[in-house]
Amino acid sequence: MSEQYNRNKLVKERNYTPFILIFSFVLVSIIALLFFLPGYDGHLDFDVTIFPLLNAIFNCFTFIVLVLALVAIKKRNIPLHKSFIMAAFGSTTLFLISYVIYHFLTEPARFGGSEVMRYVYFFILITHVTLAIVNVPLALLSVTRGLNMQIERHRKIARWTMPVWLYVSLTGVIVYLLISPYY
Repeated sequence: MSEQYNRNKLVKERNYTPFILIFSFVLVSIIALLFFLPGYDGHLDFDVTIFPLLNAIFNCFTFIVLVLALVAIKKRNIPLHKSFIMAAFGSTTLFLISYVIYHFLTEPARFGGSEVMRYVYFFILITHVTLAIVNVPLALLSVTRGLNMQIERHRKIARWTMPVWLYVSLTGVIVYLLISPYY
């Protein structure tokens, strides 16, 4: 019995931080690389501008379930909180897949609005991208610590992760609404 307990304890106390940091660096590097590669040159039988709309839908869904997760944890409903966080994590994963496919297939769209709106757009875009980069390891660390029942460590990082993740998902929708006329 003691041996089984020690084995379970070791599993719970694994340090996933190095893996998360390496994975985050690789993921962000791949996404950054896409902006320097030319768009796909072959023929496609569908309109690829569906991907930015899907991205906005995934971001909107993520924002909504994150708010619901926040309400659930404030009410101390941990199972519901966990379900909403996993839904947000799944939606964010689908967003990343869709985002990579779109940027592999196309060149980035150029903003064509007024000078004032250009400044608004780029401010939102730059803060969105910067915090999205930060959010990758934050979300992964928060989720793994929560799943491993490292409650105090989870709370400490989740206090930062939740507002960043909310901002990133909300501004993802706003960026789409601002750039969508120019696809």
